Amino acid sequence: MKFIVSSYSLASRLQAIGRVINSKNNLPILGCFLIELKDGLLKATASDSETTLTFNLPVTENDTNGVFAIDAQLLINSLRELPDQPLTVEVNNDNYEVLITYQNGQFNMVGNDPSEYPVTVEPESSAVQVELGGTFLSDGLGRSLFATANDELRPAMNGVFFDFQPDSFTIVASDAHKLVRSRTNAVSMPEPANLILPKKPATMVKSVFPRDAESVRLTFDNHTAVFETDDYRLVCRLTEGRYPNYNAVIPQNAPYQLTADRLTLLSALKRVAVATSEATSLVKFQISANSVNVSTQDYDFSKSADETVPCQYNGEDMCIGFKVTFLIDILGNLPSSEVVFHLFDPSRTTLILPSEQEEGNDVLMMIMPMMINY
Repeated sequence: MKFIVSSYSLASRLQAIGRVINSKNNLPILGCFLIELKDGLLKATASDSETTLTFNLPVTENDTNGVFAIDAQLLINSLRELPDQPLTVEVNNDNYEVLITYQNGQFNMVGNDPSEYPVTVEPESSAVQVELGGTFLSDGLGRSLFATANDELRPAMNGVFFDFQPDSFTIVASDAHKLVRSRTNAVSMPEPANLILPKKPATMVKSVFPRDAESVRLTFDNHTAVFETDDYRLVCRLTEGRYPNYNAVIPQNAPYQLTADRLTLLSALKRVAVATSEATSLVKFQISANSVNVSTQDYDFSKSADETVPCQYNGEDMCIGFKVTFLIDILGNLPSSEVVFHLFDPSRTTLILPSEQEEGNDVLMMIMPMMINY
């Protein structure tokens, strides 16, 4: 088997899918890429047995079809420093010896028997199918992943929830202390359906699939999901269990609203965060009509910081505490120049929304306040 392919195209795609591979594998073959050439199209696969990611890449001047497995890290390291140029790859189909020739040299390595590579489990024939916009999918996952939990007792909370309704599609993540909800009415299904996407495949979809993809095809049943574009395909095992009723915990009709410049407030939080207590990460908001004083204090190391940020506020003066790391993550993931805090009282959930929403879409984030101890 022999073919010619661009070094840059091959190396960049291999590095992208290679992030699926674990540093330690129960099956040694899972430390390899499975590479198949068929009718002028190169297909490379990486897997950790629960998540499998592949890409398709056209090649030139191929002679025969074939398939082989090769150590992933060895191949990536071999190609990493090469400038973009044609690579000639020759594979002995009998002993899987691989020879890669480039402009001024060559690599020679031995591959592995591809028959040892595990077969990917596909969704059932009755699986649900839907087309998703690449931009909403990428943005929705990107702003949700930080809010997922790491809870062995509630594995459903460790993933990202996809909720399909007849009039909308919603992406949700929560760890019970914070919640992110991204919703669009551009996607709908005749009957309600949902899935819980584990954190790792959610991260891979966000980082590998192109954000500008016009359409990402999603096929799923109760156990397996497949995300596809023309170039990439991800198959993963879904998290089983029941996701909490997220709508029930989102309060309505907050009596007070605080509006502030997002980047100004975010920068202030990052500056005062250096003086937070490592035990609590507590930041205090002292809110008045035209300003919010943001302060932190650490008694153990005798340090403190405070900064005043201009704002618009329509309620009574209030003092409320938050976990500063959560608040920084929330403000860093909101897509607007200004943010609006919907406040009830210092003991109740606070909603944080962008001041302007995209047409047909809405983003909502929620954070639980903390008890102020200074």
